[in-house]
Amino acid sequence: GGDHTITYPILQAVAAKHGPLGLVHVDAHTDTGDTALGEKIYHGTPFRRCVEEGLLDCSRVVQIGIRGSSYEPDPYAYSREQGFRVVPAEKCWMKSLEPLMGEVRAQMGDKPVYISFDIDGLDPAYAPGTGTPEIAGLTPAQALEIIRGCKGLNIVGCDLVEVAPMYDVSGNTALLGANLLFEMLCVLPGVKTL
Repeated sequence: GGDHTITYPILQAVAAKHGPLGLVHVDAHTDTGDTALGEKIYHGTPFRRCVEEGLLDCSRVVQIGIRGSSYEPDPYAYSREQGFRVVPAEKCWMKSLEPLMGEVRAQMGDKPVYISFDIDGLDPAYAPGTGTPEIAGLTPAQALEIIRGCKGLNIVGCDLVEVAPMYDVSGNTALLGANLLFEMLCVLPGVKTL
């Protein structure tokens, strides 16, 4: 729950213990903006603030499912300039993400990794209960492939953000969010699963 602003102080605390972190970031947006309405801290800026504070190991940041409209001609430029791997949603359409996650595991190595999952990374057909929906997103099966593909990584924390149940009278977004969080708990180091 909460908007993506909550990830910023969490990463400050986790990085204080573990040093610069790898990041598996699932989202429709890169959340690397500089300001909005004159504010430096809002749900579209957390990862820029994290870069500025040295909280992320930028060579071990991957952003998956990125898409949607933008105010800039190249909305992914900042991420790429920092060394992030940006995987636009269209590179995920109609395919399994297991091969991608094999590459991500190799990129992350055995150093500490944080998973940050914005529910709007999924297509609003599956998760309409969010404040900034973008069409043509990931499927629930792909979300599971991403999370389960993190098994074996040195995961030191995770979050699932931007669920807004009031925008989904069916309750499906909250159900999906709860299941994705459960899956994240299952891939934490030392967790035994069948």
